[in-house]
Amino acid sequence: MIELELVGVRIEMPSSQPLVLLKEVAGERHLPIWIGTPEASAIAISQQGMKPPRPLTHDLLCDVITALGRSISHVTISAVEDAVFFAKIVLDDGTTVDSRASDALALAQRVKCTIWCAEAVLDEAGVLISDADEDAPDPEEAEQEVQRFRAFLDDVDPEDFAN
Repeated sequence: MIELELVGVRIEMPSSQPLVLLKEVAGERHLPIWIGTPEASAIAISQQGMKPPRPLTHDLLCDVITALGRSISHVTISAVEDAVFFAKIVLDDGTTVDSRASDALALAQRVKCTIWCAEAVLDEAGVLISDADEDAPDPEEAEQEVQRFRAFLDDVDPEDFAN
């Protein structure tokens, strides 16, 4: 298993598809995982330290786990099949719960637990991102991307995610 850290949520252009970017703690590979807009919002809100007036779904799950006398030990990105990532949420008593990667990461961000990744997943889906990469956005473009995502979050209402 390889430890990862959550770098942040990005918007992939020109498709405007959100992705969460993770990086090896003791290495150079990054793991991009394309996720849905609600999950991107949940991760970004937590990463920015924002507290919604009522608990969001991931906050609720954390509260339920705590109310049951458990805590989240760590999450693991366990597999990738046809560009779909699978994860496991591991509780302090060893109980393991299957999860979508995006949900596991949203929980990990909230409880500040360790994120692990199966080496085979990183071997298959990991990428090297060089600071000198000519395709890398310049800092001004990156800041504009962050501002666009923040503007998007400002306009999102819970009703937008109703089925």
